[in-house]
Amino acid sequence: MFRWGVLSTAKIGREHLLPAMVEAENGVLSAIASRDLSKARALADRFGAPHAFGSYDELLASRDVDGVYIPLPTAQHVEWTAKAIEAGKHVLVEKPLALDARDIPPLIKLRDAKNVLVCEAFMVVYHPQWVKVRELIANGAIGRLRHVQGAFSYYNVDPKNMRNQLDLGGGALPDIGVYPTVSTRFSTGKEPLRVQATIERDKTFGTDIYSSIRADFGDFELSFYLSTQMAARQVMVFHGEKGFIEVLSPFNAGIYDHHRIELHNQNHSEAQVFRFPGMQQYRLEVEAFARAAQGGTDRVFTLEESVLNQKVIDAIFRAGEKEGWETV
Repeated sequence: MFRWGVLSTAKIGREHLLPAMVEAENGVLSAIASRDLSKARALADRFGAPHAFGSYDELLASRDVDGVYIPLPTAQHVEWTAKAIEAGKHVLVEKPLALDARDIPPLIKLRDAKNVLVCEAFMVVYHPQWVKVRELIANGAIGRLRHVQGAFSYYNVDPKNMRNQLDLGGGALPDIGVYPTVSTRFSTGKEPLRVQATIERDKTFGTDIYSSIRADFGDFELSFYLSTQMAARQVMVFHGEKGFIEVLSPFNAGIYDHHRIELHNQNHSEAQVFRFPGMQQYRLEVEAFARAAQGGTDRVFTLEESVLNQKVIDAIFRAGEKEGWETV
């Protein structure tokens, strides 16, 4: 059994990853660390973890932990990923791993030197609905792909929330902009060549709160919008010459909508619905990671893929400061 340790008591861990680790068939939750030992102990007791630590370094030194999950604020991801690798631990780190693609190659070098598995936690690539989208496109179900359209938004104006704190790596693009880009890249196997963007920032927080983005993939175009201050919405549509695929709840399946995708034909006279009831993408993620860390052949989201995705986000930020296209 793969023994997990978790750095911090962050909400995403409490609500999604810790339950997934407890339910996983090939892993156990071994330890939780917090700068406040009482918080670590309380969460460890809640999820049945035998060990609690009052510092992250103590957990990294533990012989009872094979790999760590890092849901710390974005600005701390690179630092603690490097420390975990140095400690010889496998690492699953929340997205975005970095705020600049140039910060990732040193982690690749360190990963290779220590011979550990390090992955950015893009749970969507483990969900079978996205595997199905990729299969449909590859098999010509919608003919030639011409356009991908997406949206991801929620409403959050809490000044204490890290998503609204610039120094912690907050903002819409780091938090949710990564999803339309990674899901399009995953589904098509293509990389964008250039991007255009309009970006609006909050006058108080300084974080980006709205973006409208256009990405040129050569054979097709991706357009999507994001916001941290709009009504909650998620959708992705892959539109081809012979039909289109609509992913109703692309990133938080089961929350924004059911686990389903729809395939429509050319004249909208026929539709197929593919359902994936009971799928738990976070559990699928931690199980695949654990198998890969222990020598399995599961496909995982590599650091090399993280570099490519972060380059897109970096280019979008640059594009938001100018008129016209920005090369990725």
